[in-house]
Amino acid sequence: MTAHVPVAVLTAYATGELGADDAMAWPVEAHLETCAQCQDRLAGLIPAPVGEMLAETRTAILARARNGPKPARRRRLRRLTHRWAAWSVFPWALVTLMAVIAAFLLDAAFPVRSAVVLLLAPVAPLGGLAVAWSRRWDPAWETVAGTARAGLELLLRRTVVVLATVLPLLAAVGWRLGTNPALWLLPCLTFTAAALLLGGLIGVSRAAVLLGGAWVLAIVLPALVTVRMPVFVQTESLPGWAVTAVALIGLTILRAGDHRHLSK
Repeated sequence: MTAHVPVAVLTAYATGELGADDAMAWPVEAHLETCAQCQDRLAGLIPAPVGEMLAETRTAILARARNGPKPARRRRLRRLTHRWAAWSVFPWALVTLMAVIAAFLLDAAFPVRSAVVLLLAPVAPLGGLAVAWSRRWDPAWETVAGTARAGLELLLRRTVVVLATVLPLLAAVGWRLGTNPALWLLPCLTFTAAALLLGGLIGVSRAAVLLGGAWVLAIVLPALVTVRMPVFVQTESLPGWAVTAVALIGLTILRAGDHRHLSK
């Protein structure tokens, strides 16, 4: 409706004769949203009882807005928590803390065996990633997934929280054991990037479980049984880990759109 609403139609709308299911109702309402002249005409056509009711309602709302309680201010810590993490990550953080400490105690008590900390380091962040962007573990997942910041940006924020929890702990344990920091840092970052990349295709939780299970079955268990350190956690493997980490990070950025699928 480009011209002004005819007087007869506007009168019928004001008095309620033009029902909500009438075909003319929606173009009238669409026109009234942008036409100040028709809005003024409509105000003059509204029956007196209806006008009085609207005026009283408006006065009550304005009075409530002026005299009512001020909106509660959200605490800064809570805002940061909602933007960067999910509460479901914290139980995982506790479990990871206990696992790394247990690995450290084993390495300290039995130095001749395979370094359990180095074997555990690559998959240490995967538990956190499995719950950081998951409809099963995050009660607000559907709401968060529908926001403008959903996808890789929010997932990277939560990944930073996961790494900020894991890396200092691994650094402290590695320093106490006297290991080369790159031996646990590069595999850790590589598996994190791999989980994000694969997670865009099958879901981050599934990717974390798949990668973590493959590493444990193929590398960790044989190393513990044979008491021999695999080449993947030795110094000569560092260039390969570095190249793989950079490549996976680049591919994850290029495939950022994969993380906007709500089915993941």
